[in-house]
Amino acid sequence: MKLTDFTLKPSLLAMLAATTLLTACGDDDNDTVVETPPAAVMQTFTVTVTNLTANQPMSPVILAAHASDAMLWNAGEMASEAIEKMAEGGDTADIAALAVMTSSVNGAGLIMPGMSETLTLTIDEADAASISLATMLVNTNDAFTGINSYNIAGMQVDASSSMKFMAYDAGTEANSEAKGTMPGPADGGEGFNAARDDVDFVHIHPGVISMYDGLADSVLDASHRFDNPVLAVTITRTE
Repeated sequence: MKLTDFTLKPSLLAMLAATTLLTACGDDDNDTVVETPPAAVMQTFTVTVTNLTANQPMSPVILAAHASDAMLWNAGEMASEAIEKMAEGGDTADIAALAVMTSSVNGAGLIMPGMSETLTLTIDEADAASISLATMLVNTNDAFTGINSYNIAGMQVDASSSMKFMAYDAGTEANSEAKGTMPGPADGGEGFNAARDDVDFVHIHPGVISMYDGLADSVLDASHRFDNPVLAVTITRTE
């Protein structure tokens, strides 16, 4: 009996040891912590734009959020092709596709003189750095206006800011005002043209001359002239 007892004890010890190891391994698995990433915090902004001109409809606007150091244009520098397409034909697709853009929304249609439109943009708090907006004055060759990188970081709920903006000339198309060169209702002509035949840098727009002020080939009249500012904008953080 003593021999049998002595022989069995090592086997029992081995079984107990194996069970302990298995239990320990099970405990290690149960102790694994899977971290859940924090839920995104969203911020919502409403932006109301008002056309201040007498007879310059504005193309459907693009409102976009982007990195704080991004600029859509710089006065005195060559316009990008994205700005050229918007300023000559109202096409904002290339602006929306820029790598710096985190989100964007487009207006519903033309903003007629004296009219307003309100756009809503909801973005992740991590991307809430700056917003920009752009639109073309369509009864011109390449006039445009908008917000160029407005800082919204840290803007509180219900906070609001109102501003007015001037018209810029993309410098990509000569301001001939000639028939067939402008996409707006005053002409119904060409929009974007890849050829550049002007100074090729962005600058403050000198204004429309019209057929009644010495530009014989112009299809525009006195009603199409504009003074700065041309656009009023109110930005409100709503949530």
